[in-house]
Amino acid sequence: MKYLLDAALDCFLDYIAVEKGLLPNTIESYGRDLRAYIDTLEDLGVRHTDAIPLEAPELHLVKLTRRNLRASSRARALSAVRQFQQFLAREGMAPETPGRKLATPKRAKRIPKVLTIDQIERLLAAPDSRTPIGIRDRAMLEVGYGAGLRVSELCGLELDDLMEDEQLLLVRGKGRKERLVPYGKHADRALRRYLARGRPVLAKSRISPYLFLNRKGVGISRVGFFKNLKRHAAAAGIELEVSPHVLRHSFATHLLEGGADLRYVQELLGHADISTTQVYTSVDTRHLIEVHKAFHPRG
Repeated sequence: MKYLLDAALDCFLDYIAVEKGLLPNTIESYGRDLRAYIDTLEDLGVRHTDAIPLEAPELHLVKLTRRNLRASSRARALSAVRQFQQFLAREGMAPETPGRKLATPKRAKRIPKVLTIDQIERLLAAPDSRTPIGIRDRAMLEVGYGAGLRVSELCGLELDDLMEDEQLLLVRGKGRKERLVPYGKHADRALRRYLARGRPVLAKSRISPYLFLNRKGVGISRVGFFKNLKRHAAAAGIELEVSPHVLRHSFATHLLEGGADLRYVQELLGHADISTTQVYTSVDTRHLIEVHKAFHPRG
């Protein structure tokens, strides 16, 4: 499946905004770096994503070096290119991943942003439970936090993915890998209310396979959910920049703080590599201090 380069870039920028929850300035920086990469591709005669040659990132790096950019700027630009190419391959827009062998300087892993339990409670209570939209938003927030889903997984849920009796979801993650994820009693209560009082109103006369619908009766988009989430976070008085991924980070962190085994959390999150999950073990130093005080003889 081929895409025009500019269209593919727009898809990637939407992805890092919604799925990754990156800040506007960071997204703008990615956009600048990747538009320069697209200029290089167009100089090579490339117009579509399926025609990007394997050597393209290396040729782009040579071009950046000739412009006398600082090493840090070149490393940042190359990192953006690699992430873009990985996204294209993962989404089926390009057959291979150019630049995968190019070395980039290692950077320290960022500690994920996490909401406190109190902030989560305020966020979940923010939607107006008297309206179909509010009932839907409450259900989406409960499921997003209760199951730790990526925003693409949450918005992509279909009615047939819901196993109400077992309180399980069939989730299709990265690479279309499937996993079963429990979502808990609170999300179950919110979902049942949505299915009874929210979804039928939103669906109108339309037939849609998707679980969560927008005002037009079709599946809600990732961008749509992101906007709703930010609005509810502001209403809840949460100053932290809240993205769908912050809900996922909070899910993982709160499980580990509650004593869950790291490998179970890995399975729930759908991480292929446990090292991806291990970042959550260093999230909340305050919790570590509390544990030390409670259990160490000299704490």
